[in-house]
Amino acid sequence: MAHLFNEIFYRPMFNLLIALYHYLPVHDLGIAIIGLTVVILLFLFWPSLVQIKSSAALQEIQPKLKELQLKHKDNKQELAAATMALYKEHKFNPFSSCLPLLIQLPFIFAMYQVFIGGLKVDATTHLLDAGQLPNLYGHLRDLYATMQISTMSMGFLDLSAKHNVYLALIVGGTQYLLTRLLSPKKSPPKDVPSAKDESATTMALKQMNYITPFTFAFFSYILPAGISLYYVTWNIFQILQRQWIARKHKTVEVKEVKP
Repeated sequence: MAHLFNEIFYRPMFNLLIALYHYLPVHDLGIAIIGLTVVILLFLFWPSLVQIKSSAALQEIQPKLKELQLKHKDNKQELAAATMALYKEHKFNPFSSCLPLLIQLPFIFAMYQVFIGGLKVDATTHLLDAGQLPNLYGHLRDLYATMQISTMSMGFLDLSAKHNVYLALIVGGTQYLLTRLLSPKKSPPKDVPSAKDESATTMALKQMNYITPFTFAFFSYILPAGISLYYVTWNIFQILQRQWIARKHKTVEVKEVKP
């Protein structure tokens, strides 16, 4: 299984990163990391789009789901039937967000493997670690058996160095924006009897708005800067994608209310 994962996901990504570094006009590992992240995000654009739309649809019907839970709180069968009827009415598939996530997971995991395990460059010789050479395809393997790789990006950012405060702060900031975009926007009706439970849930979500960015910022601080650059690129792309979806969704709603 590990060999299959290595051949299908890890090696292609690792080779694409080295190829981008080698063939782009500027031999900059930071630009190559940004390029690889964008390529993977574009490849995952459609599954990610399905997942975002599914999450937005779930938020739209959330108040009605709460009402059904209160109305049928003593009868689970009626609740299940009413919930499925609501899903059908709004053309919402509760499983539509699962498949895109499953598709994305191996790519995301392989990206981590590339940045954490693959990019090992000897600090003295600036050559790729000998243990990683077999993961390169023929031509690239021959080239980088003797060709150096610089971990410096744009002349000032050492991608192999840890404890980069500025990148960690940027990661935390972009993750905060992304977390806010993912948070539910609609509040339950004030007359709902379970408002106390709902307020506890809301409080927990607000705490996550700060805990998640702090966690990402912390790991970005203790991990090599190359991974932080990947995080920043990923977050910015996701923010732009969700903003685009939100703007498009709002446009559709406005069109629907016009006579």
